[in-house]
Amino acid sequence: MATFKIGYLVGSLAKDSINRTLSTALIRLAPPELDFTEIPIRDLPLYSSDYDADYPPTGRMFKSLIEASDGLLFVSPEYNRSIPGALKNAIDWGSRPWGANSFARKPTGIIGASPGGIGTAVMQSSMRSVLSFLDAPQLNSPEAYIQFNADVFTADGEVTNQGTRAFLGHYMEEYSAFVQRVLAANAPGHIGDEHPDSRK
Repeated sequence: MATFKIGYLVGSLAKDSINRTLSTALIRLAPPELDFTEIPIRDLPLYSSDYDADYPPTGRMFKSLIEASDGLLFVSPEYNRSIPGALKNAIDWGSRPWGANSFARKPTGIIGASPGGIGTAVMQSSMRSVLSFLDAPQLNSPEAYIQFNADVFTADGEVTNQGTRAFLGHYMEEYSAFVQRVLAANAPGHIGDEHPDSRK
């Protein structure tokens, strides 16, 4: 069975982040063909174009981890009805310098947990806009807006509610299939990679 390298980014810097707990649960429920590596965002300085001529080691490492991944999974809270600042900063680092967008053609999934009932829906909408601009294909269905309940998620990522466990397992199966479809479509020799002049 082929293995696909998935880089995951947790959008919260909090030590006891519920989204880090959610990421652990997702990894436990994921199909065996997915191999996960966290791509940390904590140590990135605030992005400025002043860095573009000579990226610092943290920026270069971040971009290399993005580029080494077959797919990306964003697990993030919602801050003030949008993307947390640390995650947006990381995305800005990965997209620069101009012409060196590390997110291009990377299949992505977006999911997040919140104590509130809408479960990061507005953050995810903002993320879709940003990732669309960065030419990063997104899993659009199923959507996953998780209302976090500490009685359902244990600290080590076990999901005790059968319905929630089944839904998250289904999400990860669909994410795996999506990653494989995008990678196949982007493979060298795929009809979508023909030279435009050959389609006349």
